[in-house]
Amino acid sequence: MTTPSDTTASTRPVADTVENAITSPEKEQPYGALGLKDDEYAQIREILGRRPTSGELAMYSVMWSEHCSYKSSKIYLRQFGQKVSDQMREKLMVGMGQNAGVVDIGEGWAVTFKVESHNHPSYIEPFQGAATGVGGIVRDIISMGARPVAVMDQLRFGAIDDPDTARVVHGVTSGISFYGNCLGLPNIGGETVFDPVYQGNPLVNALAVGVMRHEDVKLANATGAGNKVVLFGARTGGDGIGGASILASDTFADGGPTKRPAVQVGDPFAEKVLIECCLELYQGELVEAIQDLGAAGISCATSELAANGGSGMRVDLENVLLRDPSLTPEEILMSESQERMMAIVAPEKLDAFLAVVGKWDVETSVLGEVTGDGRLQIFWHGEKIVDVDPSTVAVDGPVYERPVAYPAWLDGLREESAATLPRSIDADVLRDQFLSLVASPNLADTSWITNQYDYYVLGNTALSFPDDAGMIRVDEESGLGFAIATDCNGRYCQLDPYQGAKLALAEAYRNVAVTGAVPAAVTDCLNFGSPENPEVMWQFSQAVAGLADGCLELGIPVTGGNVSFYNQTGDQPIFPTPVVGVMGIIDDVARRIPSGWQDAGENIYLLGVTSTELSGSQWAGTIHGHLGGRPPAVDLAAEKKLAGLVHAASQQGLVSSAHDLSSGGLAQALAEATMRFGVGARVWLREISERDGVDAATALFAESTGRVIVSVPREEDVKFRGLCEGRGYPVLRIGVTDMPADGEAALEVQDVFTVSVPELRERSGATLPAAFGATITEPTA
Repeated sequence: MTTPSDTTASTRPVADTVENAITSPEKEQPYGALGLKDDEYAQIREILGRRPTSGELAMYSVMWSEHCSYKSSKIYLRQFGQKVSDQMREKLMVGMGQNAGVVDIGEGWAVTFKVESHNHPSYIEPFQGAATGVGGIVRDIISMGARPVAVMDQLRFGAIDDPDTARVVHGVTSGISFYGNCLGLPNIGGETVFDPVYQGNPLVNALAVGVMRHEDVKLANATGAGNKVVLFGARTGGDGIGGASILASDTFADGGPTKRPAVQVGDPFAEKVLIECCLELYQGELVEAIQDLGAAGISCATSELAANGGSGMRVDLENVLLRDPSLTPEEILMSESQERMMAIVAPEKLDAFLAVVGKWDVETSVLGEVTGDGRLQIFWHGEKIVDVDPSTVAVDGPVYERPVAYPAWLDGLREESAATLPRSIDADVLRDQFLSLVASPNLADTSWITNQYDYYVLGNTALSFPDDAGMIRVDEESGLGFAIATDCNGRYCQLDPYQGAKLALAEAYRNVAVTGAVPAAVTDCLNFGSPENPEVMWQFSQAVAGLADGCLELGIPVTGGNVSFYNQTGDQPIFPTPVVGVMGIIDDVARRIPSGWQDAGENIYLLGVTSTELSGSQWAGTIHGHLGGRPPAVDLAAEKKLAGLVHAASQQGLVSSAHDLSSGGLAQALAEATMRFGVGARVWLREISERDGVDAATALFAESTGRVIVSVPREEDVKFRGLCEGRGYPVLRIGVTDMPADGEAALEVQDVFTVSVPELRERSGATLPAAFGATITEPTA
C-alpha cells in the first residue's frame, strides 16, 4: 500500500467545511459554472438544510449532470423495465441499474455487455477522448466480475471531404486502436457513418463485452459496517476534472463548448494490469464489491456504492494518492482520471487484498470504511467537508418532464417521398449508380479503420469485420459462444424516430441471426440533441417507445445502456441516433455462418419481399442528395420468423453463407457477399420484379426489411426449400455463385450490368484512403 505524500498545513489547499457552510449561509457559490440551474441549487440547499460546502457542490454538480443523472430521460427509460414479459426475464441475470447487464448464455456461463458514449471529449481531443471511452466501458465490464473479451465501436463523423473530418477520424481511430490493442482485446465489429449533420458533433460510442461463470457475478453495492473503502489503480490528477459529466451536459456553440474541462488521459497498460489484478481479487474472494471510477470519479463511486448498498460511508480524502499535490478537495472529488477502481473489502481480508495489489504493483490506499448510519461523510485532514445522504446524490436527483413538441418541419419532410425520384431502366445508368453506391462513404470498404484494430488477439474470435456480426467463442470444449451487432440509421430516425428505433433494433437483431446465433438481449446508446429543445424531446420519447415496444415484441430485454444528450452545434441537433446493440447466443461457433459465399455452383436465395421503399435510403441520399418521406416498414413478427428460419438452416447445415439486406439494399449485399471471398455470382432480377411488382432500380436499391440472401449447396437445395415452405417465409432463387475456370470472377446482374471483383474491390476500397491516406494492408497481429 502506498501512503499519500505529506503536505504541511500551510501548503495544503484549504477546504470549505460543513461547519463553515452552517456559519456562512449567504456565501456566493459558482453553481452556474458547474452546470447547475438556479432551482437545482435551491433544491440542494433544501435537501441539506443549509448551503452546500464546496465539496458537496462539486459532488452534486457532477452527479446531477445530465450525463450522470439521466434527469431528462428517466421518465421515458422506465419503459424498459415496464414493458417486460416472462420470456424477457428468462436469461436476464442482472438488468438496468448496475454497471452492465448480465445474461445467462448456458452451460454455467454468463455474458455482460454495454455500450456508452464519449462524444464531446472525442471532438475536443479525438485521440484521448476515444481511447478513454474504450477504457471506461471496459472497466464497467470488470466491475461486474467478468473478464473482458472484446470491444466494438460505433462512429459518426462529419462530411468525409470536410477539412476537420480528417482530424477527428485520425484521432478517434488511433485512440480506439491504441487502447484496445494495448489491452489485448479484439475489436470485432461496429459502424462508421459520415454525414454533415455530425460535423461539429461526432459520435464515438464504445461497447465492451465480458464473460464469467454464473457464480462470479458481482454487484457494486457497499454493505457491511466496518468494511474498508479502498481506492486502487492510477493516481488522481487534474486531467478530466468534471470531464465527461460536465462536458457531455453542454452543447457546442459556435466558439466551442461553453464548459471546457480537461479531457481524461488514458494508460491502457495500467488498465491491463488492473484487469488481471481485479480478476485475481475476485478469484480469491477478497472483495465485497468493486466500482470503476468513470464519469464523476470519486463522487460517483462513493455515492453510488453507498446508495446501492443502503449504507453509509466515511472517507478521509487526504488518503487519495495524487499526481498533483496542489489539487483542492473539490478537484479530487470531481477528477475523472482513468484506470482507477474502488473496492469494498472486509477488514479480515485487507492484508490478503493488499498482497494481491502489491503483487501487481498497483498503488492502493485505504480511504475509509462503510458505516451503518446512511450518511456519506468525507473528511479533509480531520475536517468534515461532505455530509450527505448518498441517495440524494446518486439516485434521487432531479427528474424533469421536459416540454415535448411535434417538430414543425416534420410533415413537410415526410411529404417529400423518394418514390417520386427518377428511377432509370437504362443498364448503363444502373451500373453507374451501383458503383457510386459501392464507393459512397457509408457503404465503402472500412478497412482503413478496421485494419488498425486487432481482431484475433486471445484466439477466440469466430467472426469479425466485415461479417454482419462479431462472434467470440466462450468455451473451448463445447464451442459455446456469442455474437454481437450494433446498428442505427440516423436518416430513418430523422424521418420517424419511433420507426427508426425499431428499424435499428430489427437490423441488429437480423445481423446477429444471420450468423446462426439466437438473439437474446439488447444494450443501447441513445444519442440526441439538447433536451431543452421540445422537438428533440419528442424525438427521444418516440425512439425510446419504439425500442421498448420492439423489444417486447421480439421478447428480448434491454439490459442497460447510456443516454447522450446535447449533441448539437449551436441550435442544430444531430439526427436522432439511438444505437442498438443485440447480443445472441450460439451453441457451437463451428456452425457460424459467414456473410460471403466461398464456393462456386451454389444457389443464391433471397428471403423476404421487396417493396418500393426508397425513402431515407442510401440510393436516395447518394444518387439524388435526398432525404424525405417515411422509412421502410418494419415487421418484427416477420423478423422473428426469419431469425428462426436462419437458425434452423444453420443447425441443419443447409446454408454456407447468409447476409442481411439493409443500407444499399440487394445491390450492396450482393457486392459485399462477392467481395468477401472473391467468388463471383450470376444474378437475375426478373422473378423479384414479377412477384413483388417492382422495377429493376427498386429491386436493386430498395431497403425493405426482413430480407436476407443465402447461398445453398446444391445437395441441400430441396431441404432448404422445404424448410422455407414449412415455415411460411417468402423465398426466391435469384442466382448462382460462379467462379470461372479462366478469367476474372465477377458479379453479373443479368440484362443489367457486370462488374468484375477486382473493379468492385478497387471502387469500394479507394474512398477512405483517398480522404485519409493509405490503408494498413494487413490487420494488426
